[in-house]
Amino acid sequence: MKKILFGFLIFGLTTQINSQTIELSNTVISVNYKYLDATGLDHTPKRVKKLEDEILNYDHKELSKLYDKIDDIYEISFSVPEGRIIAAYDKTGKIIRTNEKYKNVKLPLAVMQSISKRFPNWGIIEDTYLIKYHYNKDSLTQEYKVKIKNDDKTIMIKTDEKGIFL
Repeated sequence: MKKILFGFLIFGLTTQINSQTIELSNTVISVNYKYLDATGLDHTPKRVKKLEDEILNYDHKELSKLYDKIDDIYEISFSVPEGRIIAAYDKTGKIIRTNEKYKNVKLPLAVMQSISKRFPNWGIIEDTYLIKYHYNKDSLTQEYKVKIKNDDKTIMIKTDEKGIFL
């Protein structure tokens, strides 16, 4: 009798252990996976990411009803005081291309180091961050226009995200 009770006890404990559910992580499947991959950079400022999230989460269904052809493209402009994005979508909501412009963002370390190396004793006054994405070319270009000053001299320089002067 003791063996049977002990057997039921062991059997009862093992079924409780096996009945625990395993939670899987959420997987996001997006039509705009290429844009997500291209813009998922480590040095991207938070306010840029915030506006990029807006274009990723844009509900295009009402606008797409206005277009008949599958190859029709429509542009939507997203603006905040610090920047703007003009995004072109197709009928399915896929981002075809974007033009992004942001004012006075935090420059990446590589850009700041290359500017200070080439222009010692110059101070950064303002900067503009430009991003262009194109789905068909699978490309993302980033450019920084930086205004620097030394005493009474002011110049405008351009670099890419790696600090290479253009």
